[in-house]
Amino acid sequence: MKRRFALPAAVSALTLALAACGDEPELDETTELAAEDEDVEVAAQSRDVTDFADLELGAKIVGPQGPEVKSRMVNAEAAFADITSYVACPLGMDPCDPATAPEGTIFTYVHIVYPGEDNDPTTGSGDGNDSSDVETMEAFRMTMPSHGFTGVAGYSIAEAQAALGEIGTIVVSCHEGGIAWTVEEGDGGDQWEQAEPITFFWQSTLPPAGPSEAYEVFANYTAAQGPGPYPAADETVTNACAVG
Repeated sequence: MKRRFALPAAVSALTLALAACGDEPELDETTELAAEDEDVEVAAQSRDVTDFADLELGAKIVGPQGPEVKSRMVNAEAAFADITSYVACPLGMDPCDPATAPEGTIFTYVHIVYPGEDNDPTTGSGDGNDSSDVETMEAFRMTMPSHGFTGVAGYSIAEAQAALGEIGTIVVSCHEGGIAWTVEEGDGGDQWEQAEPITFFWQSTLPPAGPSEAYEVFANYTAAQGPGPYPAADETVTNACAVG
């Protein structure tokens, strides 16, 4: 697999140095080296995966936007994905109200990412400058620390298999204090692409403080950002991705 995002600074510096000497390496070779470095980094930080289907969730938190936050993942050029997010309490808790939740409550942050659009013009991307065709989605990740992260995270394995086939998988790892879900399609595997939604989740001891621009996808080899429920920082709780 060739990942063209997150090119390591060392590789970028090496490319510039060689270019100055008139001996720049082939782009494919440089990209392959970057991909290998990324593979090693992801593998080293990979975490156990829980299937979303195995979760037993209770009611959703009802915020100012209702029980779900619907938005889109965009950059300056276009919108590349719709995202629907919510936060649920454990099974049996209804309503799910952080103000009355007992101490020790685990909150499950759920994010359904739709490459392209979810075909509902009243939500997500809707009208606007959208990507005409998402051919590959390489990753979904947080761009801010996963405050209160318990270490339990995963995705819908059935949805991932529908998108990637039996060969592909998604690696869950830590990235700069947050969580990353990285696609590994395997040799000859399928891409995660247009109209193939996948559900991701992570669990925290902290409730959401409100939507925040804390999430990102890599689609068609470019980054696009969007909001979702996000907890406020709390130095008294542990973030499993910030533990040395």
